[in-house]
Amino acid sequence: MKATQRDFAAVAPRAAQQARIALFCGPDEAGAAAAAAKLAAMLPDSGERVELSGGDLRSDPVRLGDEARSVSLFGGTRHILVRASGDEAHDAVSTYLQVIDAGEAEGACPVLIVASSATDKSRTAKLLEKRADALVAMFHPPDLASVTREVRAMADAAGLRLGGDLAERIARAVGLDIRLAQSEVTKLALYLDASPQAPRLADEEAVDAIGAKTEEDGFMPLVNAVLSGEAGRLPGELRRLREVSLNPVGVLLAIERRAAQLAQLSARLGLGGRVNDLLDAEQKAHRVFWRDRKDLAVQLQRWNARKLERLVQRLAGLHRALLANSQAAELLLAQELAEIARFASPRR
Repeated sequence: MKATQRDFAAVAPRAAQQARIALFCGPDEAGAAAAAAKLAAMLPDSGERVELSGGDLRSDPVRLGDEARSVSLFGGTRHILVRASGDEAHDAVSTYLQVIDAGEAEGACPVLIVASSATDKSRTAKLLEKRADALVAMFHPPDLASVTREVRAMADAAGLRLGGDLAERIARAVGLDIRLAQSEVTKLALYLDASPQAPRLADEEAVDAIGAKTEEDGFMPLVNAVLSGEAGRLPGELRRLREVSLNPVGVLLAIERRAAQLAQLSARLGLGGRVNDLLDAEQKAHRVFWRDRKDLAVQLQRWNARKLERLVQRLAGLHRALLANSQAAELLLAQELAEIARFASPRR
């Protein structure tokens, strides 16, 4: 089975019933992770979640099959979530598929793999795409309109009556990140004591109470300082990160999303293309917001396709480091952002 963000909702119920392995990939890592969480929630009995890294499977390809066929400590059900980069899980998936095809995986638990920096053309995806017992789901960065619609759908499910302007405000505040948007909607529902059985109307005052009071308190000033190579602005932005308690992983997700957007724009620009002409077309197509245009123009000059590929890989590595070292996450983030900002700075 194959899916994209457009038809994932339609494919997911069947995948939850039939798929032994699901691969979530594409440049929208946040969307892929959110989709994996949705599929896990739709499993007939998801049970305990067992987390593995791509590095674990790369060093021990047999482990995936062993974990999938093993029994929970307390005898309950389980599912496996793998966070990998690129084709790290390829050999493990190939080995496990041999076990499945030999009829030796009866009763094994579902395996969900979120593979950053991978696509539906990757070697791992090729192993799975034609199988009826597997799913390959590819996710591209969403635009503002689609995330706004998703926020309104989240609000409806939580018992919130949320106007389009407020939904758009939340979408912008989280940098079009679906996972962070879900967190904001959940906080808003808790704040208003809303539920599907007792809906509540959300207003500007409530959104102010649970989130950043102004757009300047959000992630984007820091994101733009780093990717525009404005190293002189970085100390002040990092100080603001600490003062307003911005979440390090949330900041990194916003940078990952902007890097993915730049990669898409760079591919459309091609060799010898004119940045302003490209941004004119993207703005008319509502894929670029007018407030972002100036920063995007600078960043497209700083980052070519080759540099963006290296940047995406480096951000994926940083993401894994932050998740593995939560206590030192702020320091790790600050060090890496300083390196990226220096690399992006215009050479003199």
